[in-house]
Amino acid sequence: MKVLVSLNFPKKGIEMLRDEGLEVTVWSNDTPMSQRQLNEACQQHDILWSSSIYALDAAFLQANRQLKLISQFAAGYNNIDVDKAKELGIPVANTPGAMADATADIAFGLLLAVARKLFFMHKKIIRDDWTPFRPQAHLGMELKGKTLGVIGLGRIGTEFAKRCKGAYGMEVLYHNRHRNDTAEKSLQARFVELDDLLRHSDIVSVHSELNSDTRNLMDMGAFAKMKPTAIFLNTARGAIHNEQDLIKALRNGVIWGAGLDVTNPEPMQPDNPLLQMENVAVTPHIGSATREARDEMSRLAALNILQFIRGEPIENRVV
Repeated sequence: MKVLVSLNFPKKGIEMLRDEGLEVTVWSNDTPMSQRQLNEACQQHDILWSSSIYALDAAFLQANRQLKLISQFAAGYNNIDVDKAKELGIPVANTPGAMADATADIAFGLLLAVARKLFFMHKKIIRDDWTPFRPQAHLGMELKGKTLGVIGLGRIGTEFAKRCKGAYGMEVLYHNRHRNDTAEKSLQARFVELDDLLRHSDIVSVHSELNSDTRNLMDMGAFAKMKPTAIFLNTARGAIHNEQDLIKALRNGVIWGAGLDVTNPEPMQPDNPLLQMENVAVTPHIGSATREARDEMSRLAALNILQFIRGEPIENRVV
C-alpha cells in the first residue's frame, strides 16, 4: 500500500505509518499542492491522507477511484463528496475530538475579545491613537450571568459551554439534530428550537458541521431574531453564516458584535469591513493550531490508515 501525505503534517503520524512498513510519500512544502498536483500524485497511490483545504469532489474521486481510503486531517469533511465516495466504495475517515479543547479556547478568546473590543483597541495603539481617559468611550460588556446559545453541542460546543458556565455562570441553551443527554446533566443545558435560542441568547456560538441544512443558516433572517445586544461567534465553518448579511447586521445595530475564526470566503480580503469594526474580532482559522491538537490529529489520521491496513474496524470512519 502506498500512502500520499498531501501536506506537511506533524511527524507523529507519519512515523507511525513508516514504522508499520508502509511506503509513504510526503508533500513537504508548507504551501499546499495545487488541485492538479494532488490529482496526478493521487493516481500513483492507494491511500490519501488529505486535508479540508482540498476539494475532493465527484470528478476527483472518479479520476482516483483506485483509492482504498481517504483519511482526513480534520473533524469536518464537507470538502469530500461523501455520496460519490460511498458509491465508489472508498471509505472516508476523519479526526474528531482532537481539536475540541483548542477550538473551544479560540471561541472563548474571541468572546472575550469582542466583549471588551480588544482587537480594535490594540489597533488604536498601533495607530498612535491612545487617547486620554474618557469614561464613556469604547465601552464593552461584562459576561457574568449571560445566556449562551450553542448551535451544535458536540465535542467542541460542549467544551466551550463548560468554559462559559465555569467562568461566568452562564445559562446554556442549545440546538442540535439530536439531544445531548450528557450535557443536559453536566451543564444543565436546555434543548430549545433554533428560533427560541436566537431570541433568548446573549451569545450565539456556532459549532455545527457544514451541510445542506446549515449552509447560510445564519443570514439576516436569523440575525434579526437575535437581541440587539447579542454577540455572534463562528468557529465551525464560514459558509454557515452569510458574511454580507453579518456586515449589515453589525452596521445597522441588529446585533452588537461578532467573533470569527472562520470566514466566508476564506481567506478574508484585507479590506473586509469586519476587520475595522469596533465590536468584531477575526482570526485566520486557527482553531486547531496548538501542538497538542495537531499532533493528536496526526495520530488519529495515521490510526485510521493503520486500522484499515490491519483489517480492523476504522474507529473514526464516516462513510
